[in-house]
Amino acid sequence: MSHDTLIHRIVRPVIRRIAPLGVTPNQVTTLRLITGLAASACFAAGTKSSFDVGAGVFVLSMLLDRADGELARQTGQMSKSGHRYDLACDWIGTVVAFFGIGIGLAGSLGEIAIALGLAAGLAAGVLFWQSNVLKLEDPPGYRAPNGRILFDPDDAMLAVPLFIWLGLTASVLVVAATLAPALAIWRLTRGVVRRPRSGRA
Repeated sequence: MSHDTLIHRIVRPVIRRIAPLGVTPNQVTTLRLITGLAASACFAAGTKSSFDVGAGVFVLSMLLDRADGELARQTGQMSKSGHRYDLACDWIGTVVAFFGIGIGLAGSLGEIAIALGLAAGLAAGVLFWQSNVLKLEDPPGYRAPNGRILFDPDDAMLAVPLFIWLGLTASVLVVAATLAPALAIWRLTRGVVRRPRSGRA
């Protein structure tokens, strides 16, 4: 994952203001985990309003996912233990989001929604494991003509809240439950190991 995607540039000015206040990257990471779990709980409630609120909390959680790394880099607080904590919280936040969506849609779609949520969540967890443990090469991001990465594949998770706000929650669950496993299989068949990056997202 690049450290200079569009989302990184969104949070960077805010982090410059927060950095002198003594906030630690691990505190931001913990807040990322809490908001990720809160978003999942909102999704699991299964109402239109709870899905909409959950989508907003999910966006906040994604911003915090970038903010902890930005804070660590700007304040020189990068560490292996912090990086591992960041990875664990990111993994949990991503996986439980799809579990929550599946549970929330069970009232309208039946048990198939729970199965789709499990499939999407577990596949997302596998993709995360492939990127951060196996170090398999990520799909290429979108680069501007000057070579700067504007969109990282990990940022595709922003489609989740967008689909929810558009009333397409079931569609995003189906897409995630089919696309994520397919991408995981594709990466395993390619098996290209990328150069490891140090630090948080």
